Amino acid sequence: MALHVVLIEPEIPHNTGAIARTCAATGSVLHLVKPLGFSISDKYLKRAGLDYWDLVEVVVHESFDELLDTVEHDRFFYATTTGGHRHSDFSYFDECYLVFGKETKGIDKDLLKRFEDQNVRIPMRNIERARSLNLANSVNIVLYEALRQLDFPGLR
Repeated sequence: MALHVVLIEPEIPHNTGAIARTCAATGSVLHLVKPLGFSISDKYLKRAGLDYWDLVEVVVHESFDELLDTVEHDRFFYATTTGGHRHSDFSYFDECYLVFGKETKGIDKDLLKRFEDQNVRIPMRNIERARSLNLANSVNIVLYEALRQLDFPGLR
């Protein structure tokens, strides 16, 4: 049993390192979609992940379309501040993919529109200056909701 975290074009190595650490601790697979804003050998990325890198399965994709071509589309949940449903409104399942966009722009609007019924959002205050959470925090919130629903498989 595994959940999949997908980062589309991540830009900040510290965020990706922290997310890799969460994936290592939860047994989740981390998918990185190019282009990446850093090298995966980047010292900041390794520092954020500390000594967890050997515990996380990292899969690198040339494009998001490449990933879409290999996985059934109904397995994806797209995190966005404009999603019509709260992240806790969905029923997550084994082998689902939690998709997050780049830090500065999020997920491409055309992709979100294409899979509108699979868009999830984390509830936040409705004021412009509080427009989004840090990427690593967002991944943790959605991932742990999915794990909670599945009764934390393989975790103590």
